[in-house]
Amino acid sequence: MAKKFDYSLDYEQLDLRKHPELYTVGRGEQGVLLVQPYKSEILPHWRFKTPAIAEESSNKIYELFLNYKKEGDFIGMDMARKFLQMGYTRARRYANHKGGRKYSKKDGSILPYQNDEVKAEAAAIFKAKWEIAKTDEDYKKMKQLHQQKFEQE
Repeated sequence: MAKKFDYSLDYEQLDLRKHPELYTVGRGEQGVLLVQPYKSEILPHWRFKTPAIAEESSNKIYELFLNYKKEGDFIGMDMARKFLQMGYTRARRYANHKGGRKYSKKDGSILPYQNDEVKAEAAAIFKAKWEIAKTDEDYKKMKQLHQQKFEQE
């Protein structure tokens, strides 16, 4: 069984490029806004306001994914994959809920859905790149190796 993402580590001080043994893949986007130095390298390129911005952003993040792959840096690849996934999920949230708020502050109920076509298109752009990244054969092999080496409980 794979380990859960460890939120107890001091990610602001920890360089996971130097300590890959401490990185846990986790589920979905876990740790995407924590893991350094990758967060600082990828976050400045992460945007999804319009389809054109999403296209430029997803292309740049996928380019980083490929650069990390060339360097044999699985954690970088996984973090780029997480940012692509988060581009999709956040753009979908904004497509469904103006302002990005899904739940009512008043009672916690789910707010009414809408359909913002611009944000939906931006989400689709990120989803396409995310699918390419997560199904990359080298990524899948490196993920399996990382989990076997470092994430067995």
